[in-house]
Amino acid sequence: MTVTHPPVQRIDARITERYAALSPQEQRAAQTLLEHLDDLATYRSAELAGLAGVSKATMSRLFRSLGFADFDEVRDHLRGLRSAGEPRLLDGAPDLAGHLDREREAIRCAVANPALPDVVALLTRARRVLVVGWRNSHPVALHLRQQLTHARADVRLAPLPGQVVGEELADLGPADAIVVVGFRRRPSGFGAFLTEAGQRGAPVVLLADPTARRHATRATYWLECPVASTLAFDSYAAAMSVVSVLADGVLSASGRSGQDRVSAITDSYARLAEVESWT
Repeated sequence: MTVTHPPVQRIDARITERYAALSPQEQRAAQTLLEHLDDLATYRSAELAGLAGVSKATMSRLFRSLGFADFDEVRDHLRGLRSAGEPRLLDGAPDLAGHLDREREAIRCAVANPALPDVVALLTRARRVLVVGWRNSHPVALHLRQQLTHARADVRLAPLPGQVVGEELADLGPADAIVVVGFRRRPSGFGAFLTEAGQRGAPVVLLADPTARRHATRATYWLECPVASTLAFDSYAAAMSVVSVLADGVLSASGRSGQDRVSAITDSYARLAEVESWT
């Protein structure tokens, strides 16, 4: 009889699962681990403690809380991930079965977020919605804006080419909503932008991967979407699934007005011959 063993839980998944139970110092240390996953094995434990601004004892406690005996075991765990193609694919064919399992789990975790119904309600009632995303977050922000525009009016995207975001915040207030998309390798001023956005009085939704958890305190709602993949690059399957859930929820909550808007947009497409006919 062949005995199969369950896959070993990855370090970032362990952090996500145990984060709330960690002490504030351990949370700081965990955030540093998440921010350095790609090159974690190149550091010594004391160096990581210094980067996090915590003691070596705190870092050791964190390793044990995550189920590792010590940092050597963390290194072995990371080497195992690399041999499967993460953080970058080096040799051999990709493990597509493992990739699909990873994607399913990431999507399941993201769409099970209990804050999603509240975010849907916010995006439905808001006078105006501003969706913001830089670099690799911009395509997700663009897709969210495009989907929401079918369900409701006055959904804006920032930054646009040649644009800064300051002027987009100037006339926002408590009746509005700001969705900030912030996946890893965010611009250096990301935290400052969240602070500024919060000062406008509009509720702020942060849609991001686990490395943005330290920014979550600046947001009204925190939607965590894993992006780590068994392939060479990050995957945004979970993020795009959350976009679909949000847009679908807003359309459903909008009722007749949402359906009328979809019909009007479709009629405009036909009159302007903007999209390919499928009939």
